[in-house]
Amino acid sequence: MAKILVVEDNALNIKLFCDLLAAHGHEPEGVLDSRDALEAARNFKPDLVITDIQLPHVTGLELMEMIRKDDELKDVPIMAVTAYSGVGDDERIRAAGAQAYVAKPISVVRFAETVEDLLAGRNQLAQAPTPQGA
Repeated sequence: MAKILVVEDNALNIKLFCDLLAAHGHEPEGVLDSRDALEAARNFKPDLVITDIQLPHVTGLELMEMIRKDDELKDVPIMAVTAYSGVGDDERIRAAGAQAYVAKPISVVRFAETVEDLLAGRNQLAQAPTPQGA
């Protein structure tokens, strides 16, 4: 069982992600306000952080950079989730500190596989594409 922090400004997405993670035997904790995410991560001590990129106040990219600069959290793998997957996103996301990202709308199977890969140390940045027609 891994402790996974989910940072997402949409309560329905937090519920979806946390329910999915719990169904796979993990201990998820959701954070709705990105301004609270760094402190929540320090207190929760996650094995993985999943963050949306498009967040109000503190963006997902800014949050990833803060995590990478934090002595306690700098080695925690990060998975980014974004509805806006475009040219140059993988470079920006990698530069900010993520090991993987998944495009919304998420594929439940791809989401779960990416989580397991990161937890197992297979953390190369790779977009998990949405299947055709999804």
